[in-house]
Amino acid sequence: MQIIKIPGFAMEKTKGCKNTGNALLKSLRSFSFNEEGKNTEEVFLNLEEIHVNNISYEAKNSLIYKNALEIFDEQDRAIFLGGDHSITLPLVKAFLFHCKLETKAPCLIVFDACADCLEDTKDKSKSWLRELILLGFPPENILLVGTRNFSKNEKDFLKSQRVKMISINSFLENIENACDSVMEFSSGKILYVSFDFKSLDPFFMPCASELFPGGFSSRQIIYLIQRIKKIKSLKGIDLVELDSEKKESEQSLSLGAKILSEFL
Repeated sequence: MQIIKIPGFAMEKTKGCKNTGNALLKSLRSFSFNEEGKNTEEVFLNLEEIHVNNISYEAKNSLIYKNALEIFDEQDRAIFLGGDHSITLPLVKAFLFHCKLETKAPCLIVFDACADCLEDTKDKSKSWLRELILLGFPPENILLVGTRNFSKNEKDFLKSQRVKMISINSFLENIENACDSVMEFSSGKILYVSFDFKSLDPFFMPCASELFPGGFSSRQIIYLIQRIKKIKSLKGIDLVELDSEKKESEQSLSLGAKILSEFL
């Protein structure tokens, strides 16, 4: 497994996510072992960074795509530390191409408060999923988990594309069954997981890039991750949208590092 830092952001309002990779890794040193007993210090032996150009969106995407292709070819599993959600488009494009070379079906599971399917917006962190679908990622192989903030156009677009969703209420009703549904969705496919810290409730993650009440608790997310990481076909993960420059970010970075540790 390799950890790759990508300090990419699309807008000034998400610039605070730029150095979150370094901040998370610093906080990770507080967790010598995760809950399954894995020594987290091993991640520091295989660290890389993609040095992106945040001035040019096209140059940034091209560099991320090129590096991600090599990483997917060389690594059994990789974790990418953002950055905001704009970095996910080139990452998953590279993942899609890798799956085509392997002649296997791709699967994308997204944990996020927002649908990120806006159109005609300059904020690429809010439109990346729409762009990805229009570029050819099979929408029937996309699952949104815990999404609770949509525009009408986004709802209509997701419905027209038949993108599947699992609400937070499903986890409240029966978390084991909801987790089973997530795992069944990825069956027979190569899996990429995009984890946006906005999926958590602001009570637990006050330094997400934006705050949307009604999200997951920290324990629910940890349980989910512990289930998902057992999927043998899990190939790539990104962690995005934690603003390490917000005041009193220690709590958020500690939980972020805990989440990272459980993905290891």
